[in-house]
Amino acid sequence: MEKFCYNLFMDLEGLKEKIKEDKEGKFAAFCALLKEYNKKFNLTSVIDDEGIFFRHLLDSVAAVEYFEDNAAVCEVGSGGGFPSVPLKILREDLKFTLIESTAKKCGYLNKVKIELGFKDFEILNIRAEDGGKRNDLREKFDVCCARAVAPLNTLSEYCLPFVRVGGKFIAYKGDCDTEISEAKRAIEVLGGRIKEILRYEVENCGKRTLIIVEKIKNTPQKYPRGLGKERKSPIV
Repeated sequence: MEKFCYNLFMDLEGLKEKIKEDKEGKFAAFCALLKEYNKKFNLTSVIDDEGIFFRHLLDSVAAVEYFEDNAAVCEVGSGGGFPSVPLKILREDLKFTLIESTAKKCGYLNKVKIELGFKDFEILNIRAEDGGKRNDLREKFDVCCARAVAPLNTLSEYCLPFVRVGGKFIAYKGDCDTEISEAKRAIEVLGGRIKEILRYEVENCGKRTLIIVEKIKNTPQKYPRGLGKERKSPIV
């Protein structure tokens, strides 16, 4: 279940070259928009080209092979558009619904959508805990993903309600052994089971972890609890 993923590390080398070759394409256009709007909305603290390349673009596409063809994907806490935008650039077949609670960031993401010509790329200005209760969103997605949003126990309560039984939740994390240990109970309660823990490294970014959670049963109706309980009182 848990491993340092050498295959993933080697795949990143190929992906790195593919992104670098895109001098005037969608990756370049996205980076320009990110830097432009970052001055207004503080989307990221990483503003140099090398940092954006390794910490955001390359890390975002690390899980690209874990998304099935034509998957319906929900991203929680989209912010600057990571990992959704880099994934969409590489995989036009993926159908994204982005959940972002800040209206200004939604405006930026809509601009990205228009400028990059994305189809099947919807941005919703709602809180994850509210979206997880909506009948049109709850347990409707093949995959829910999130990167740098919240501790894993809290994040699981935000994300797993969106995932259909048989689907998966993919969490992008750093070095997070304690988080994984503390989240096991929450994942189980919410209908999930950790399938794989993939450890890899990204240049100038350090140790990274992908937690792949499979949805094996329906999430109980009481979750997500809302009113900030996901953060204040995580499931233990």
